[in-house]
Amino acid sequence: MELNFSKLDGLVPAIIQDAASGEILMLGFMNQEAWEKTQTSGRVHFYSRTRQKLWCKGETSGHVQLVKEIYVDCDDDAVLVKVEQVGGAACHTGYRSCFYRQVKDGRVQPVGVQVFDPKEVYGSE
Repeated sequence: MELNFSKLDGLVPAIIQDAASGEILMLGFMNQEAWEKTQTSGRVHFYSRTRQKLWCKGETSGHVQLVKEIYVDCDDDAVLVKVEQVGGAACHTGYRSCFYRQVKDGRVQPVGVQVFDPKEVYGSE
């Protein structure tokens, strides 16, 4: 399967969803190498736009994402990866989902529960 990496400077958006609950956990980006490693390793890999490097989700925290199913959109330029989220949290801020804040009455308010303290896991945050 070949994805179209030409639209976003060599990247495709990757939506990560909990396979059991259907909860959207995060959005990341994959380059060709991350796409291939995700398929061959069974763990989700991304390309960090800020660090300019490949990384495996959970390599520091231990909160890895085990691939259960992968879907490709109709234009071959975005993927949906259904995962088993190990460790209970996908977000580097310690929340289960990166989408833990809700816009209500024009303000952003946290609605999720923090699973871990990022200072303990990463040493800072």
